[in-house]
Amino acid sequence: MTETTVGIGGAAESTDMVLNIGPQHPSTHGVLRLRLVLDGERIASAEPVVGYMHRGAEKLFEARDYRQIVMLANRHDWLSAFSNELGVVMAVERMLGMEVPERAVWMRTLLAELNRVLNHLMFLGSYPLELGGITPIFHAFREREELQAVMEEISGGRMHYMFNRVGGLKEDLPAGWLGRARAAIADVRTRMDVYDKLVHGNEIFRARTRGVGVLSAEAVHAYGVSGPIARASGVDFDLRRDEPYLAYGELADVLKVVTRTEGDCLARFEVLLDQTHNALDLAVACLDRMAELPPGPVNQRLPKVLKAPEGSTYAWTENPLGINGYYLVSKGEKTPYRLKLRSASFNNIQALAVLLPGQLVADMVSILGSLFFVVGDIDK
Repeated sequence: MTETTVGIGGAAESTDMVLNIGPQHPSTHGVLRLRLVLDGERIASAEPVVGYMHRGAEKLFEARDYRQIVMLANRHDWLSAFSNELGVVMAVERMLGMEVPERAVWMRTLLAELNRVLNHLMFLGSYPLELGGITPIFHAFREREELQAVMEEISGGRMHYMFNRVGGLKEDLPAGWLGRARAAIADVRTRMDVYDKLVHGNEIFRARTRGVGVLSAEAVHAYGVSGPIARASGVDFDLRRDEPYLAYGELADVLKVVTRTEGDCLARFEVLLDQTHNALDLAVACLDRMAELPPGPVNQRLPKVLKAPEGSTYAWTENPLGINGYYLVSKGEKTPYRLKLRSASFNNIQALAVLLPGQLVADMVSILGSLFFVVGDIDK
C-alpha cells in the first residue's frame, strides 16, 4: 500500500519566497538587482546585487593622463557630471600644490550648485512618478531644461560638461551669460511651489511616505551613508560647511544644512526639496559675488606634459547625492598610479540590507525611490 501526503496550502505559510527585482532597466534607476526573501507580504531579507553597469573606470584612469581622466570621471553619476569632474581636478591640484584663480573658484561654486539643482529636480519629479503621480515629472523637466540651457551655453555639453580643467576651467563666461543665468534661476524659483504644494502637500504622497522606511542614525554611521539621506536621519554633516572648499567658506551665511530626525521616506524628500531651495540661493549669491569680481584668468598655464609628483592625496566633495572621495596615488608619471573613487550611491544603497527587512512589499518602491541613487555611481 502506498501512502501519499497532499499539501492543502498550509505549508505555504512557513515557506519563504525569493523574489528578484531587476536587473531589467525599467525596475530601477538603471540596472540594479535586489534579491528579496519574502515571508508572505513582508520582506524577510534584502540583498542589493550590483555590478551590472561596471565599466572599470578606476582601471582606465591608470591608462589616461591627467587631462583625459576628467572625461572618465564625470560619467559614473550622470546627473552630477560637473561635481564629479570637480573632485578629480581638485585631487590633482592638491597633489601639484596648485592655486586656482579666484574667478575660477567662484565659477566652480556657481556651476556646482546649478548642477546640484539639476540633480535634485530629477528626483523631485521621478519619485512621485514611482508612487503613481505623473504630473511632477513634467514640471521637473521644464525647470531642468531652463537650467540645462545655461549650462549648455557655457560648456557645450548637456550632461557631460567637460568644463573643469586641472588649474581652473576650460574658458571664461560668454558675454551676457551672468544675466541669462540669473533670469533662469529666477524663473525656476518662482515655480518651485509645485513641489511644495502639489507633491509635499499631497495627502496620498504623505500617506505613502510618512513613517515608511525609517533609517536610523546608527545605520547611517555603520554603512557610511551620506548626503540628503544621512541628514534626513539626523546626521548633521555637510562638507561645504564642516570642511569648506571652493568658495563655501565665504557663503556660510547663505548655506543652510537641512536636517530631519524622522529618517523616513518623507523626511528624505523634504531634505532634498529644502536643499534644492538652498542651492538656488547659493547660486544667486555666487552670481552677486561674480558681478563684483574684476576680469581675470580662469585657469593656470600648464606644461604640455602634466606630471604629478610622487605621493598620494585624498580629496572629497559634497556631491548632490552625498560624499564623493578621490584617493590619488602618483609615481611621478603623466598618468595616475591609482585613482580610487568613493561614490556616494555605493554606500547609500548598501543600507537597503537593513532598511527593507520587516517592510511590506508594497512599500519597497517607496523606499527604493527615496534613496535617490544613480546606478552608474554604484557600479562605476
